[in-house]
Amino acid sequence: MEIKKNISDNQVELVLSGRLDTNTAVSLEEEINGLQNVSALVLNLKDLQYISSAGLRVVLMAHKKMRAVAGSMKVKHPNEMVMEVFDMTGFNDILTIEK
Repeated sequence: MEIKKNISDNQVELVLSGRLDTNTAVSLEEEINGLQNVSALVLNLKDLQYISSAGLRVVLMAHKKMRAVAGSMKVKHPNEMVMEVFDMTGFNDILTIEK
């Protein structure tokens, strides 16, 4: 998985590509844990091909982290497969998703 980071003021967009699975979830978790003074986080999933339960755990952790600092988190452009996983797991009810 590749992570590209775009920063604008207190907003960070992480553009993910490839597979977010057991092997790569740690990289995303480290990236998110390293964010400082961020009030808005965007996970752009337009090029994410796959998400596993380990990836879902990191997405949920990011959501909780942003809520803890009264920030916001948005998921943008999930493909059909990723959106299906969000639907099946109930993440679509928890996350702000922009198709």
